[in-house]
Amino acid sequence: MNRGLILKFENLVQLRGACRQLCTLSYSKVYRAQWKPVQSSAHPAWSVLLYPPFWQKDKLISSALSQHRHLATKEETKKKKKKIPLSKGEVEIRQKMTIEELARAMGKDVDHIYEALLYTDIDLDSLEPDSILYEDHIKLIVKKSGMKYKSAKLKEEKERENTDAVKRPPADPAVLTPRPPVVTILGHVDHGKTTLLDSLRKTQVASMEAGGITQHIGAFLVHLPSGEKITFLDTPGHAAFSAMRARGTHVTDIVILVVAAEDGVMQQTVESIQHAKNAGVPLILAINKCDKPEADPERVKKELLAHDVVCEEFGGDVQAVNISALKGENLMVLAEATVALAEMLELKADSTGLVEGTIIESRKDKGKGPVTTAIIQRGTLRKGCVLVAGKTWAKVRFMFDENGKAVDAASPGIPVEIMGWKEVPSAGDEILEVESEQRAHEVVAWRTYVEQQERMKRDVEVIEAKQKEHRMEYEKKQEKLAHLTWRQRKAVLYKANKHLMFSKPKERTEMDKNVLSVIVKGDVDGSVEAILNILDSYDADDECKLDIIHFGMGDISETDVSLAEAFNGVVFGFSVKANESIKQMAAKKGIKIKLHNIIYKLIEDLKDELNSRLPPSVLENTIGEASVLNIFSVTVGKNKIPVAGCRVQKGLLDKKMKFKLIRNGDVIWRGSLSSLKHHKDDVQVIKTGMDCGLSLDKYIEFNIGDEIICYEEKEVQQTTSWDPGF
Repeated sequence: MNRGLILKFENLVQLRGACRQLCTLSYSKVYRAQWKPVQSSAHPAWSVLLYPPFWQKDKLISSALSQHRHLATKEETKKKKKKIPLSKGEVEIRQKMTIEELARAMGKDVDHIYEALLYTDIDLDSLEPDSILYEDHIKLIVKKSGMKYKSAKLKEEKERENTDAVKRPPADPAVLTPRPPVVTILGHVDHGKTTLLDSLRKTQVASMEAGGITQHIGAFLVHLPSGEKITFLDTPGHAAFSAMRARGTHVTDIVILVVAAEDGVMQQTVESIQHAKNAGVPLILAINKCDKPEADPERVKKELLAHDVVCEEFGGDVQAVNISALKGENLMVLAEATVALAEMLELKADSTGLVEGTIIESRKDKGKGPVTTAIIQRGTLRKGCVLVAGKTWAKVRFMFDENGKAVDAASPGIPVEIMGWKEVPSAGDEILEVESEQRAHEVVAWRTYVEQQERMKRDVEVIEAKQKEHRMEYEKKQEKLAHLTWRQRKAVLYKANKHLMFSKPKERTEMDKNVLSVIVKGDVDGSVEAILNILDSYDADDECKLDIIHFGMGDISETDVSLAEAFNGVVFGFSVKANESIKQMAAKKGIKIKLHNIIYKLIEDLKDELNSRLPPSVLENTIGEASVLNIFSVTVGKNKIPVAGCRVQKGLLDKKMKFKLIRNGDVIWRGSLSSLKHHKDDVQVIKTGMDCGLSLDKYIEFNIGDEIICYEEKEVQQTTSWDPGF
């Protein structure tokens, strides 16, 4: 009976061993459908054969034998069938491929790829069959294998149907009706443009401007005593707002050029004339501040001749009106001249059909959301109209005039503030009305698609240029290391990059160039545009790199502060606010928030921030000079130490300071003194005219006539060489 139990126990042990073998078979990795020998279990196979009755499935038992082989799975068989056939030794490659994919494409095994990778700087120990190789290494492997490569063709996308919205054809002259002229006031900063408009409107617009300077476009409808209506655009005169002025002239019919009688033609005056010429818009000259004693209107007219602005009294076609905007002198004469010119131009528009217009300014209002100021050029805008502009759209909820009063309709030539935009469109964008919200979605989707395609095209060009640059750098490195074995190359590369490998991420960033990361927030799109245009002129990257990580409209938010923290940046706000919780959050995280209402002060603050990022320069301040008159040496222990007999010619020698030895105009040593003696006594200071003996902290042979200079070093803060132009 005991013998029977023992036999049963041995059979159970064998059954367990066979099951373990089957589990091993099912979970083991079968790679590339190859036959592989597998070691048998701890229980010898002969013991299975001793008791055949207890194991019925002979085929499974045979799989547990020491020399059994694996059969390929269905999945691996499919992979094997998918091998890309080679044509004339060409391999079809992509920008990224795994080692296994490349091996199949080349018709080689994985070991061949590993062997080829010995010629690269890739760490083979970290590679697996599913590790990704990049294009440079893929091409090198193919070349080393004696094959040629060709890039895999991308699947051609079906040409998408153009669903963009376009302007209507020109209207029938029979349906055109008169409209108010759109007049843009241009001129140099502080020449009185806003004050002129202020006098025409009988309001105090200028007094509300920060620093007395217009910071964005204002659009106003002015009713004259004669009953005429004129739409005025007041543009900034500051140098920073050139793009705004250009935008104003492209939607205008007439330009009033304001020139101060005492200043004459200035930089922005010339620029304004050029904008008017580019837009093909007629000019009216308003010579302002004629009430001042130093006013000289005739000089202004003569100066303008140099810029092809010829007044009527000189035989030209430009009307000139002498005014005083502050005192209201001759303003009606200027208004009548504007109306007369508008009548000559016969300004008419079609007030029926779908609306067309131009966005003059846009901003994000806390209570109203995205808001735009627009000039209607065709059709009549009403509540409920569906508009598209750029890559956003709106269903008009409310409309307001320049005084904030709600209006129900806006006809051609009328400025209006529009609410209902999904996002803030850009200033200068064209407004087009569409039939429905669905149609608006189609238009925005098409424009987004077109922009993505253009961006992809640009990105591909940049990527290809970078790849070419990196490939050339890589080939140069390979040429230098060509005479070494792959193990030697690996050791050389390890030594070269060792300081980076063991440094912390924070330390790595500190090793990079000085960088000032900025976030720019503004009240309106035009203000942000003006600031970005100034920052685009930054040309001192070799001193400190200026990186604009984010810009937008609206007050400073938590996201802005978090972004600044991530990039160690500074938040600059123009005509926006930051509430107390945001300021506290920024202070806690050590983030600077700089708020300004005048653009040139913001730029000055930014320059100060750039200066603070520059490393200080070291200046040498000479304290004393001495000449070597005699040379001798003293013995200290077994060493001879050179000693110079000197006389102080200028200033004094202070042993605590730094010294340098000059010979024939060249500095041959810098350091400190090991000893300074006067009549065999150790001293700290030797004054002018006194003799002394001194030795250096390093063995240097003196020559008669050498100069010893005592100096101190002072750190001086550098300033950026960037000049924003104002």
